[in-house]
Amino acid sequence: MKNVLLATVLLFSIGNTIAQTNEKEALKKTAEAAGKAIDTTKLGWKRGGNFTFLFNQSAFNNEWLAGGTSNIAGNIGINYDYNYSSKRSVWDNKLIVAYGLTKLKDQDITKSDDRIEFTSLYGQKAGESNWYYSGFLNFKTQMDSGFDAATGAKISHFFSPAYLQVGPGMLWKKSDNLKVNIAPATSRLIIVHGEFTEGLPEGVTYFGVKGNETTRFEFGAAVNAYYKLTLMENVTMENILNLYSNYLDKSQNIDIDYQMNLVMKINKYMSANVALQTIYDENAISKVQVREVFGLGVNFGL
Repeated sequence: MKNVLLATVLLFSIGNTIAQTNEKEALKKTAEAAGKAIDTTKLGWKRGGNFTFLFNQSAFNNEWLAGGTSNIAGNIGINYDYNYSSKRSVWDNKLIVAYGLTKLKDQDITKSDDRIEFTSLYGQKAGESNWYYSGFLNFKTQMDSGFDAATGAKISHFFSPAYLQVGPGMLWKKSDNLKVNIAPATSRLIIVHGEFTEGLPEGVTYFGVKGNETTRFEFGAAVNAYYKLTLMENVTMENILNLYSNYLDKSQNIDIDYQMNLVMKINKYMSANVALQTIYDENAISKVQVREVFGLGVNFGL
């Protein structure tokens, strides 16, 4: 009888242990399923951006002893993201369009900003890390004609120049706000209009394109980095860095294009905006180009 009782107690204990183990496993699977369900809410298409209008104005009458030149300036811009993500892939698209004009008293209207830039980046997950096998495309040009400040001669216009970059690589992506793409085999095509290269003497180029030609092909390495952060409440900073080295010609000269967009939100529709862009491209000019725009903005979410 004692043996029967011991066997009964032992069987009950084993059965209870198995039941508890199965219950724990079921709870664990339920929690994992819930976690996956939460993660899937971040998948699919995600879009967002804004339309910005910046306005600056200064006025002085003839009796203003401290001096000054009356001026007026306006800038409009679109910064729009259209991204897709699944469990194993990402596809990020960004469109930037900006145009600005400045008018100084007794002077002609000049451009303060003019650009169209589209970037598309696709990544297929490599293992379980934040690395992806990637492919990217970048295209940029301008909308309006540009003129030499000293002579007034036209030096550029729509699609002259235009830049197209395409290449495979590796993408490290922590989030939509932090990513770096490394593409060591990138093709770049520079496109210009023949009116700017016609009759150019030997050794002289237009954005790297030789005389009587309309394109220049380059092959090299590209690094593209993006970082957006919140500095404090209602203040965000967006950083975009593009680097390129041409293996075929002076690979030690790295083209640099850095853009910083600082948005200080006042309310739902108004903000103070600062845009800074720094470019170094020896094919264009052997100096650093800097553009800065600051103003009160009217923002519309897209």
